[in-house]
Order: sequence, then structure tokens, then C-alpha cells
Amino acid sequence: MSAVVDASAYSKDHPFPARVTESRLLNKPGSAKETRHFAVGLAGSGLHYKAGDSLGVFAENRPSDVAEILTLLGATGDEPVSPAMLRLPAPLPLREVLASRVALAGPTRKLIETLAGKATNADEQARLAGLLLPESKEVLTAYLDDREYVDLLAEFPSAKLTPQELTDHMRKLMPRLYSIASSPKVYPNEIHLTVAVVRYETNHRERVGVCTTFLADRVQVGTTPVPVFVSHSHFGLPEDGTKDVIMVGPGTGIAPFRAFVQDRVASGATGRNWVFFGDQHRATDFLYEEDWNHWLAQGQVARLDTAFSRDQTMKVYVQDKMRENAAELWSWIQGGAYFYVCGDAKRMAKDVDTALLDIIAQQGGLAAPAAADYVKQLKKDKRYQRDVY
Repeated sequence: MSAVVDASAYSKDHPFPARVTESRLLNKPGSAKETRHFAVGLAGSGLHYKAGDSLGVFAENRPSDVAEILTLLGATGDEPVSPAMLRLPAPLPLREVLASRVALAGPTRKLIETLAGKATNADEQARLAGLLLPESKEVLTAYLDDREYVDLLAEFPSAKLTPQELTDHMRKLMPRLYSIASSPKVYPNEIHLTVAVVRYETNHRERVGVCTTFLADRVQVGTTPVPVFVSHSHFGLPEDGTKDVIMVGPGTGIAPFRAFVQDRVASGATGRNWVFFGDQHRATDFLYEEDWNHWLAQGQVARLDTAFSRDQTMKVYVQDKMRENAAELWSWIQGGAYFYVCGDAKRMAKDVDTALLDIIAQQGGLAAPAAADYVKQLKKDKRYQRDVY
């Protein structure tokens, strides 16, 4: 890490109180999604970043969720607590701990055991005992997956927990990392983020992504301090600007590639840029469409292949577009191109990896083990990089 990067007094342990200077919806009316573009001001922080890095954001829980937990506990919120996992130098008021120090989701078996030991109502005792049976392991997992701490307090009111007991069962509220969608060569004093706002329902309750809704709903543009830090990444552009770059980033996975193209254009890199982007509908979900069309028109993006999965009967994804362009893709890779993937680790990144292996095997005339070795070598040479989550 360079001396410049280390110059800032701000870090994960001492985050910078940034201000969000812009918040706008990227999806158009009629979209099933809520994806927002945020600009976060860095002026006065001494923080530096590169294209490929991430921004860490410390969020606060929804006040309504905190209030409901206090009500169910019969607490005022002023009670001093010192949860073991926080290792606090001194106790803090319960309300503050619930608001910004602990996660309100993800209850564990241990809490069920504690509730079972405290419940005084026979029906509640029976339900808790049933969940703890050895043969109920899968049932318990599914049950907990659908619930947050507030659900358990509501479902087992006879099991009276003290504020300290409850917070001792909770995990630390961790910062969320977002791939940076801007280049410091273009925006040295701000960082752009591309954030899918998470809202869903489980156990007949409305749930939200803690950090995504903190940024979208509770942060006032220009006023609310948002604690942030830069997380430096292995994920980055080739030092040699003559190298071609292939970028696969559906949905919010497009964020670092907007940064990459900004960076390459600003530095006068002569290597070609090929972007694969996918989402649900072209009309409503083409994130940063104006940017891509501009770069395409200027010849700064050589190729833009899009896959809008719901615009036709058969769903089409980025990996399908890769296969359609197998010969060209292989030609770029053979010519020394760098290959990047960003986005969903569970499905998309695996499917893209499989498609890449197949393309290398077919186009290169290689048996499966040799194709796998070729991909291993690409990774070793940092020519195949992934930023997946």
C-alpha cells in the first residue's frame, strides 16, 4: 500500500463521517427493482481509492425495529448494556446498542435454548422444546431463517429476557462493502456506489436490507453523517494500458466496470474494452445506459453485449451472450485480454466460470483438464479476476 493511501487518519476502526451528495434512482418507472446511484463526498478525509476498490459503510438499524424490540422487552432504551462480543470499555445505553452496534437479524439456536429455559407459558414451552429436538434440526434452521430477534420476542412473550441477556445473543453489526462505481482520475473527491435496495417479506413481516435502506431511506442528502472507509482490493485494472479488458457485470455487478472504463478513458489506455451487462428489462433496468452509449459512440467501449432476461420468452443471461460470442472472446483472451467478473457469487459467477471453461475448451481445442489448467494460469497471471458477493 502506498504512503499516500496510508496518509489518511481514517480507517475501518476510525471511519470518516462522509456526506451523501447525490441519491438517484437508476431504474425507470415500471421496474421490479430499486437500484440507486449514490455519490459520497470524500473532501477533507485524506482517503484515496483506485478503480476496483470498495467502500465500507457503517449503517444504523431502522428506528421502528429498535422501538418494537424495546416495547417487547418492556425497556426504556436507557438501560446500560455491555454485550460480550462488542468488548466495550464501558456499558452503553440499550437504544444505542440496538441502533448501531448489533445486528437485529440472524437469531441462533442458542437464543431458542435461552427462551426455552425462561418461558413460563406451557404452549410456548412445548413449541420451544419441539424446535430443540435432535430430529428437528432442519425444521429449526428453516424456522430461524424466516425470523429476526423481534419475531422471537413477539412469539414467546412469557420468556422474559433482560436487555443484557438479549444483546449477549446478538452479533456485531458489520459494515457493508460496496464496489466503487467511479474512478479517482475523474472523481478524486467523491466515490460513486451502485446499490440494489433490499426489501422483502418473511414470516408475514416486511424486512429490509439494513445498509441499503439506511442509504436510500434514512440518510438525508448533504446532512446525515455516514461513517465510511476505503477497502483496498486485489481487484484492479492491468498496469499495461495497451491490454484488452473483458468485463462481465450484470445488475449492480456493473459498478466497478463503470469505474474501470472511466479510468481507462481518463488515462488514455489504448486497449479495447468489452462489456457484458444483464438485468431484467432493457426499458427499465439498463443501469447507466447513457454512459455506455456515450462510450460506445466514442469508440471507448469497443463492444457492449447486453442480456435482458425477461424481454423474451426464453431467459437470456450474460453467460449466454458469452457463448454466442465464443470465437471472438477466445481471440481476445489469446491476444492477452484480462477477464473480469463482478456480482452474485451463488449463481451468476459460477455460470460465467462454466461458460468461460467451455469456450476455452471448445475454441482452443482443449480437453477439460487442459482447459481447467488454462483458467488456473489466467488466475495466476491476474488475467482472470472476480469481485463476487
